[in-house]
Amino acid sequence: MTEAAPTVYPWPMGEAKSEDAEARVARLTCWRGRVTPEPLSGGLSNRNFLVRDGDRRCVVRLGEDVPVHGLVRRNEVACSRAAAAAGLSPALVHVEPGVLVFDFVDGRTLTAEDVRGDAMLARIVAIVQRCHREMPQQLSGAPPLFWVFHALRDYARTLLQGNSRMVDELPLLMDAAERLERAVGPIELKFAHNDLLAANFIEDGERLWLIDWEYGGFNSPLFDLGNLASNNGLSPAQVEWLLATYDGRSPSPARRRSLAAMTCASLLREAMWSMVQEIHSALPIDYVAYTTENLARYEAAWAEFAKADA
Repeated sequence: MTEAAPTVYPWPMGEAKSEDAEARVARLTCWRGRVTPEPLSGGLSNRNFLVRDGDRRCVVRLGEDVPVHGLVRRNEVACSRAAAAAGLSPALVHVEPGVLVFDFVDGRTLTAEDVRGDAMLARIVAIVQRCHREMPQQLSGAPPLFWVFHALRDYARTLLQGNSRMVDELPLLMDAAERLERAVGPIELKFAHNDLLAANFIEDGERLWLIDWEYGGFNSPLFDLGNLASNNGLSPAQVEWLLATYDGRSPSPARRRSLAAMTCASLLREAMWSMVQEIHSALPIDYVAYTTENLARYEAAWAEFAKADA
């Protein structure tokens, strides 16, 4: 196989000069007057800014299509509009190539510790159920799809082509992914968020918002549950409660096994996402450390799953 040189995505995927990004945001045609964009921290793959336009505040999100992650911004636009129509997310008020502008939510971004609180977890289950139930009623255009096992296989190809430092680990990881996919079994297809990090929930004092729809698409609801559990360190008792509450009944052993497999797959996907970022992103983020952290969490979950499934 001929090794392909990795593509390092240019701005805004890469590390743009701050003044260039701010100038682009300031020139957007949606503003009523002169604005001074304020950088927002926290994004792992996008540049974000707060803009005060008179008495209105907006969040500007910069990001082009990212083929190595299957990101198509027209899908994010459609999902964001559907989420706003369903009352799950703030309004998308302006779109230009590589730019999304949203109404600002004056609230607190959740942490994993917040998510693990019993009262907050109950609220999160309710908004996730609303996402699964209501988003298809609002979505327009070609339906986006997210299947974690396709993402894992595609990441493996990308890492091989890019001569990743993790190439020697791929056969073992992909063997595990194949076993996990079989363990998930038949699925019920619903619309899922597919990126339930704590930072994608905002509490404004009255209600909870769910933001960031770049990975939104039809999927098994178990992926959202496993993703929520793995991203936020839920305890085994909380995972059991999560599944029982979502389903409205006590889960069967087969249902628990499917969720455990999806949880492992979610952790592996986060680790392999970061491996790809190591060779394809120029953002000033320590992706090697992020890979190491998530790979360790995946390996612990995989050992537990393989032991129980032996």
